[in-house]
Amino acid sequence: MEDQEGDGGVMATAERRVEEMGADGEAGPVFKIRIAGVDDGEALAAIEARSFSNPWQPQTFRSLIAQGRAHILVAEDEASEIVGYAVVWWVHEQGELANLAVTEEYQRRGIGSALLDRVLADVEAQGVESLFLEVRASNQRAIDLYLSRDFEALAVRRNYYRNPREDARILLKKLKSPEAG
Repeated sequence: MEDQEGDGGVMATAERRVEEMGADGEAGPVFKIRIAGVDDGEALAAIEARSFSNPWQPQTFRSLIAQGRAHILVAEDEASEIVGYAVVWWVHEQGELANLAVTEEYQRRGIGSALLDRVLADVEAQGVESLFLEVRASNQRAIDLYLSRDFEALAVRRNYYRNPREDARILLKKLKSPEAG
């Protein structure tokens, strides 16, 4: 597990919470979060295909990782199998959470929350001041997660998604600026 800021902060707290809990919320299997490598492309695409109606291909993930165009985190179970991931990118002070997914059998175990917390800590450490995302209007579980982390509803993008056609809710989280400390 990588912890860039020592034991303090959101990142360490999120990862510690995931490591301490098992499948039933009790002590049990350990999960860790790490930066994705090029060899993770197939596993990421497999989760993507089960999670989204217009999935990215393995080569997309490999290219993003190899070219350093995205910050991709993976969550692994105790057998080092990838069970979730998050993709984020940023330019200067603005970022976008492109994807966050957890395999169905590992959902509701805090992995998505831990990935999101790590994303927030990582982008904030890079000086990102605002993080945007789009989420299907019907994905209430994801919306609830984002709202629990102080994302705000910003707008609706009509007919953004296809298969099925659906609106996207655009959410924004304002992070502390570097000057605010």
